[in-house]
Amino acid sequence: MFGKKKPLEYDKTKKKPVVRISICTGEQVAGFKDIKTGKFEDVMLISNDKDMKEFLRMYGIQAEDISKEW
Repeated sequence: MFGKKKPLEYDKTKKKPVVRISICTGEQVAGFKDIKTGKFEDVMLISNDKDMKEFLRMYGIQAEDISKEW
């Protein structure tokens, strides 16, 4: 009951993991971008490395698989 949680799922054929970074403030938001429409769905604010590691862990994503957009 209190072990490791199973990663959440997303449709890898329709969405890709992305971190959006504000040019003005540097604020980072992690989420998923629809490959077909380009629509971005935000999941969580990334304030530090711990937040990024948590996002990657939650969805079972490797760091090299996530792209950054400004």
